[in-house]
Amino acid sequence: MDREVIFEGLSALLGATVQPLSGSKARYSGNTHVVDLMTTYKQELVTVDTFLPAVLFGYNALNSGDLLSALFNGMNTSEEEESDNSAIRKEMFIDENEFFDPKHDYDFTNKTDSRVFKRGGEPYKRPCGWNRIGLKVKGKYSDGDAWLGPRGRGTKSAPGEWPVSYHGTSIEGAKGIIQSGYKTGPHAAFGRGVYSTPDIDVAERRGYTKTFTSQKTGKTYKIALQNRINPEHREICTLKDFWLVPVPKGTSAEREREIVDRAIRPYGLLLKEVKEEVIDVPEVRVPAMDELLFPIVPIVAGVSSTLLNAFFR
Repeated sequence: MDREVIFEGLSALLGATVQPLSGSKARYSGNTHVVDLMTTYKQELVTVDTFLPAVLFGYNALNSGDLLSALFNGMNTSEEEESDNSAIRKEMFIDENEFFDPKHDYDFTNKTDSRVFKRGGEPYKRPCGWNRIGLKVKGKYSDGDAWLGPRGRGTKSAPGEWPVSYHGTSIEGAKGIIQSGYKTGPHAAFGRGVYSTPDIDVAERRGYTKTFTSQKTGKTYKIALQNRINPEHREICTLKDFWLVPVPKGTSAEREREIVDRAIRPYGLLLKEVKEEVIDVPEVRVPAMDELLFPIVPIVAGVSSTLLNAFFR
């Protein structure tokens, strides 16, 4: 997958122009999160551990306040605040060496599955038709890497491994998933928190992936997140194929970040080219006019001859 297309996809996810750190004026040291104040905007360095909150809640929620409240209240900002937010979130940067893990790239574009795969002891519907870009998550969490599972185990699960889920990617998309939990009806009251699905087709079908058109290729793509979700901190919704990581109302921003870190972790970007459906219409031959008229002439002549014979009898 073209790196420029990947960065265009990240830009679509984060609602900002995302660029590689190399050649930029941003400063980065180890795992320290550094923000440079510029004349008209701030440059934000996105790391693997801040990536999911950045996708869900945007720049402002990363820096202060109640993360989920910021998501719910995002539509209530004034025009002046909205203008300021747009300026602040104008550019973000990623250190490619620390963010991507090419060893875990995998192209599922032309894959179809006849076998049943499992991860975390649960069915794993692989993202067939998508191209995965691996994120460098190994060694990033204090509880180790068992949640990710070892490589090369085929269809089987491993001890301590978490199941796989897919996440809607835009702020508005996430807002739609969360707010749907408060609607009345047969699937009411799922709760406040972060939603995902074990089925990539469900995420795509319900519009919880992000679509963008590449300036580099001129093609249209969809992008989504492939996550691992902690079964001990997940609720299975009555709405089929949706999982919830509950985050109680009134939880502090720091606590919300802890809940997200311990419960749901992205480990891959998924990209898919959107191709126009080509309908194969069989060719229909239209007869020429002379082909239509000639069969009629003998019939007319025959009818005329019969009438004349009857008249002169």
